[in-house]
Amino acid sequence: MRKHIVAGNWKMNNDLAQTETLITELKLQQLSSDTEVMIAPSFTNLWPSFQATRTSAIEVIAQNMHFAESGAYTGEVSADMLKSVGIKTVILGHSERREYFKESDELLAKKVDAALKNEMRVIFCFGEELSDRKSGNHEKVVESQIKNALFHLDASAFKHIVLAYEPVWAIGTGETASPEQAQDMHAFIRKTIQATYGDDVANDISILYGGSVKPNNAKEIFSKPDVDGGLIGGASLNAKDFFAIVNAF
Repeated sequence: MRKHIVAGNWKMNNDLAQTETLITELKLQQLSSDTEVMIAPSFTNLWPSFQATRTSAIEVIAQNMHFAESGAYTGEVSADMLKSVGIKTVILGHSERREYFKESDELLAKKVDAALKNEMRVIFCFGEELSDRKSGNHEKVVESQIKNALFHLDASAFKHIVLAYEPVWAIGTGETASPEQAQDMHAFIRKTIQATYGDDVANDISILYGGSVKPNNAKEIFSKPDVDGGLIGGASLNAKDFFAIVNAF
């Protein structure tokens, strides 16, 4: 049975003091018992964040990682390094990594393989641009991103993968994605998984929505049958807003 998950991606926000303050505020919030809650601080704050959440139900996760185990990759972080500070889950393929750092499907496939080899869970992100949506090419783009990066895997690997659909066109563009549009794409994603891996894998995998989820729209979005949670950006930097989203289930 798939899980409800709400993950807060803090991106390049919060120094150590701000991180510690936000975690303290998060720990004071009332947590829904049937929803997994995750936060992704910056690399520099992963260890203190892990230490601060040891006795809570909040999981600290990473925003990115390199595919290599070690080597001459200045500024990069490996799966083993993440695991050494208590991290067991990593976000891969975020739209900002794809756009600003030109991460390709082929590169992301290598990162996914490295994470799974190191027994880490992956939140794998994908989604179409505004031009793709307007041209009616959105399903083809999403299908391609999923297949190119993930469909070399055995069915058993999907137990360690969470999917996160990000309609890039609905983030900071002035455009708005409706809950119905989110549901339509999530249903398409699940059918894409089902066509290759069967009903069990498709029905068990959690698919998160990452299109500007906020306290005032989370309940309606999360009520859709194929939406299993959210990958939250800006709203995750405010403890009260984040937990309003968490408890929207």
